[in-house]
Amino acid sequence: MTTIKLGMMNCFAVKRWPEPEAWCKIITEDFGLQYAQFSFDLLDPRTLPLIRDKTCSQIAKATKKYNLHLTSAFTGLASYSFSLLLHPDLGMRIDALNWYEQAIKTAAKMGTDGTGGYVGALSMQDFKDESRKKYLMEFLVEALQHLSQIAKEVGQKFLLWEPMPLRREPPWTIDEAKNLYRMVNETAAVPVQFCLDLGHQCTMGVTGKDRNTYEWLRQLAPHSPIIHIQQTDGQGDRHWPFTEEYNCRGVIEPGKVIQAINDSGAEELTLVFEVIHPFEADEEKVLNDLERSVKYWRKWIKE
Repeated sequence: MTTIKLGMMNCFAVKRWPEPEAWCKIITEDFGLQYAQFSFDLLDPRTLPLIRDKTCSQIAKATKKYNLHLTSAFTGLASYSFSLLLHPDLGMRIDALNWYEQAIKTAAKMGTDGTGGYVGALSMQDFKDESRKKYLMEFLVEALQHLSQIAKEVGQKFLLWEPMPLRREPPWTIDEAKNLYRMVNETAAVPVQFCLDLGHQCTMGVTGKDRNTYEWLRQLAPHSPIIHIQQTDGQGDRHWPFTEEYNCRGVIEPGKVIQAINDSGAEELTLVFEVIHPFEADEEKVLNDLERSVKYWRKWIKE
């Protein structure tokens, strides 16, 4: 039986409640959660050092005050717009590597256990060129091994790698994920783990088990200490809340999620809400949707 905890990514706070005291209070007092994942949309790792360090100190103090455990820091919507470690230009890949180095150091300053997220996207041209794709994937594996060394130096316990919903954003099949996991961890200084997402099994061009959310969980949950939860119709990466409005259209069923995780043999993990509202959404609706989502999952998970 897997030990399962509930947490919240603080992406809901972007441009609404950027103050550390504010989002810590909301997560703990309004939602009743003690685990959180930090989104780098709230603090760019390459912010001026004095400002960055001041903010990290504020975050560390606020999380201590509210007894909120930061499981990890994660890439956000801003960085997802870039090709990062799979950019076709070497200079751009090196710049992305530096961004990730700074992200790991920043996460350590705010007191998280690990760092990670989306790692990169192949261009259409490179994706169609087998030799280029092979070269870039080898670069990616080496880059992640390098980042694992940085993580170890600053006291991080793991790196996270998020399988994404596009074929150009590896890994996009279960078998590829297993193969890359083996390759990158052969010489990693700290474990490079996955962060599965319940809404990412909508990749065009894949079939069978690779389009099955529960099969991803059964086979890879032991290698995914953190899993993003969102409601989705299975046709896109929706990031809907778990409310009546969306549950009737969605395909994610908590009971099946818990069963698949238990079947996987995973010992312990945290399910983290990654619900993303439009920036135009009313703040009260954002809070209400998240609160109802937590209550919905509490029917299956009682810590």
